Amino acid sequence: MSKTFPRGGVHPPENKISADAVIEQLQLAEQVIIPIAQHIGAPASPVVNKGDAVKAGQIIATSQGFVSANIHSSVSGKVNKVDKVLDSTGYKQTCIVIDVEGDEWVENVDLSPEIKKEFDFSGEEIIKKCSDMGIVGMGGATFPSHVKLSLPPGKKCNVLIINGVECEPYLTSDHRLMLERGEEILIGTTILMKALGVDRAMVGIENNKPDAISHMTLLASEFKGIEVHGLKVKYPQGCEKQLIKALINREVPSGGLPMDVGTVVHNVGTAFAVYEAVQKNKPLIERVVTITGKDIPRPVNLKVRIGTPLTKLVEAAGGLPEQTGKIVNGGPMMGKAVGSLDIPVTKGISGLVLINEAEAKRNVTGPCIRCAKCISACPMGLEPYLLMTLTEKGFKEKAESERIMDCMECGSCSYICPANRPLLDYIRLGKWFTGKIIRERMHK
Repeated sequence: MSKTFPRGGVHPPENKISADAVIEQLQLAEQVIIPIAQHIGAPASPVVNKGDAVKAGQIIATSQGFVSANIHSSVSGKVNKVDKVLDSTGYKQTCIVIDVEGDEWVENVDLSPEIKKEFDFSGEEIIKKCSDMGIVGMGGATFPSHVKLSLPPGKKCNVLIINGVECEPYLTSDHRLMLERGEEILIGTTILMKALGVDRAMVGIENNKPDAISHMTLLASEFKGIEVHGLKVKYPQGCEKQLIKALINREVPSGGLPMDVGTVVHNVGTAFAVYEAVQKNKPLIERVVTITGKDIPRPVNLKVRIGTPLTKLVEAAGGLPEQTGKIVNGGPMMGKAVGSLDIPVTKGISGLVLINEAEAKRNVTGPCIRCAKCISACPMGLEPYLLMTLTEKGFKEKAESERIMDCMECGSCSYICPANRPLLDYIRLGKWFTGKIIRERMHK
């Protein structure tokens, strides 16, 4: 019987249309737009000005505090401006706009295809390298990786979990990365093990990727302490707490972190980025992005420089279909709709899903019929219908006591609701209000 989490979950259509599309390198854009906030925590501070010449891999914004991350130029060229520009949040954020002039890199970056397996770094040196190179969580959360690797006093980790589940419908960037760069991912995993001081790592992959499971299992046989596990196909299998429960049967407490139960979770994309940072001295300036949809001419997985406008990615996939009703940054369950293709690729964008008008059309929202399907589907054991009502009525303190902050925004409740209630939308709003209350309380 395949491993899985015990509570809740749904089974949306997989729609892995681009699973067989080999990763392609997208050509450089004429101009890139690089936000200074591409991570959880404090935005980086720009260290370049209009007119400055920069090279690919050069630091252009430095981290501001422990929970922050450096930002590097993804291209060589000249800084056009440092200004507020619209990004994927729908708001204008400070960005560094660079006009591309060739592809000249900073010194010491190893761009050769040779795979470097051996390394001789201490755990502290690995953590510093991750910080210097701007490595963040590539699964979408964009939490600075050096923070996850820096265990607080009294905390211990005895197993590292590598997330290769990719349970979101449509997305295939992690799948292709495992098939094409599996050895580098496992070297990166070994490096992460050294940083954490653990001798065991588990790679979790959903059973709808049998080729990735067999490939990674074969490769892992050459690596000490790394196991590969197939997992039941059930959404949201790839969410951190569900993956921990499925693989090692430990339950992260409410308000707690994986390190509270002796583990740390990193995405396969993060493991690959760590490999490149430590073994190749390469900052995080590009990533694999899936461009897909039922009507898109050519679903693709593209290796893209950070800051590239999304319009370039859609062009490479054959252009925007006429019947497109919605463009989603990320997967259709946890992703968010974007209003423009002029926004840039960031470290956290794993896919762009072009949903046609028929799929995008939402049925009329009705009153709650008290069917309790949202409760059954919630993998966190919450009451989504109640959290929506509390947010709607402004009962912020009550929403906090009902554990609204435990919601991981997987969207299972909205997906299963027969009345088409916008449960997740309201819960996200409620989390924002509750988070504000918590922050104000902490600063009193």
